[in-house]
Amino acid sequence: MNQAAKKSDTASIASPKIAIIGGGVAGSTIALRFAELGIDTNLIEKGDSLVNGPPFCHLHAGGNLYREISDEQCLTLLEQSIETVKVYPQSVNKRPTVIALPKNDPGHPCDLLPRLEKLRAKYTSLVWQDVGNKVLGEPEQYFRLFERTEIEALKDHPLPDKAQCPSDWLVAFAQHVELDNLKFPIVLVQEYGLSAFRFAAIASMAIEKLPDCHLHTNTQVVALEQLADASGWRVSMKKHDKIETIYADFDYVINACGFKSGEIDDMLSAKRRRMVEFKAAYVAHWPKCKGLWPEVIFYGERGTPLGMAQLTPYPDGYFQLHGMTQDITLFKNGLVASCENSAQPKLAERFMNKIEHQWPAELIEKRTLGSIEHIAQYIPSFSQASVAAKPLFGAQQIPGDDADLRAADVSFHGKHYARAEIVKASSALAAADAILQDLIANELVSSALIEQYATKHYFPVTGQCTEEEVTSRAELLARQRQYPEALAKNF
Repeated sequence: MNQAAKKSDTASIASPKIAIIGGGVAGSTIALRFAELGIDTNLIEKGDSLVNGPPFCHLHAGGNLYREISDEQCLTLLEQSIETVKVYPQSVNKRPTVIALPKNDPGHPCDLLPRLEKLRAKYTSLVWQDVGNKVLGEPEQYFRLFERTEIEALKDHPLPDKAQCPSDWLVAFAQHVELDNLKFPIVLVQEYGLSAFRFAAIASMAIEKLPDCHLHTNTQVVALEQLADASGWRVSMKKHDKIETIYADFDYVINACGFKSGEIDDMLSAKRRRMVEFKAAYVAHWPKCKGLWPEVIFYGERGTPLGMAQLTPYPDGYFQLHGMTQDITLFKNGLVASCENSAQPKLAERFMNKIEHQWPAELIEKRTLGSIEHIAQYIPSFSQASVAAKPLFGAQQIPGDDADLRAADVSFHGKHYARAEIVKASSALAAADAILQDLIANELVSSALIEQYATKHYFPVTGQCTEEEVTSRAELLARQRQYPEALAKNF
């Protein structure tokens, strides 16, 4: 259906005015979802560009990075990731992930098999239902186990330029990883990379093309109050370069403020239990790196010196690093909770200074070198890597009081007010879908087109973004945010 047909279908009804506060992954995705359907959508973002929050680099197509979460959450993340790939295909780096258990880990690789089998069965079922869901490769190849003898045999193979089979992804791994430190088998699973810069580029370009989406950057919401007849909301805003306050009325408000969602809740005296965690990832350059690299996860106990090590590859020898220790990705007192008097968890000033200003140079050096050392205990030659940029960092919201929660999307308060409460980027579409259902249930939208696409995704404008356009805009965003352009490139 073309845009003209869509507009004629919606022209006969009064479209509600929607305000989305926050232009991160959730806010931008919800804005695209609604504006593609002809719903009058206003996206209000405090910063000067979209999708510039906590770092993400991984499509959690099965939640295999998290042994501690339930199978149900893993299955949810699988489904949400499949939908994300279908809507944002140019943001996905199609390379698999290796899951390896160090010898000092108390677990055993075979403990992972029951969950992996469930995930493969679910993916198979989804592909049977709709062949369009086959975005993670062939279902029977969703995961594969490799024994040590198989990895050892790859050591003498030439480095492939392009992967023709799963084992091609493991040649460089076999040549560089200290195999004596690992338990076998290792797992190769089709959890791909997800580029934050390419995601931001797609969202930005599509929103610019959609007449029903009105973007307000450098704009902060300073007050929110319900209208006298309870039919909607008055939003008070301030432009960063203006003194006067702007007032606008909306039928429905969506709080997509990420870790600052509690500030909007407090404007309404809306109680909400949530946590916020400050986290960082680091950027390293390994110029001697050769060959194809998968993402590599070395399991470990979170918060201890032996916490999980995560190596995420990008082109040109650049890597994003996580180490789930207090000296690398995690921070002492970096996890805080809301209280009885406020829905907004209060991060310490030292964290807010990093978010709103900048990191001290010596801390960038110390933590990045620490992350390189953490990876080098498994990949000795990675010790040659160097600090390549400032960290990717931010505060992640976690609704409720379960710090291990990873699959979450939305909650509602009162009438015509929703909170997007995603923990993982791939949950953003689920949040948009849930809020669209609420709009329909409240009879704020009633068009046949909208109801037709209430349970399936309609993104014709978003889908028109080309690979070249996405790369160009993503590289521009990387430069503007002072990161290497390699983080914006696809393999």
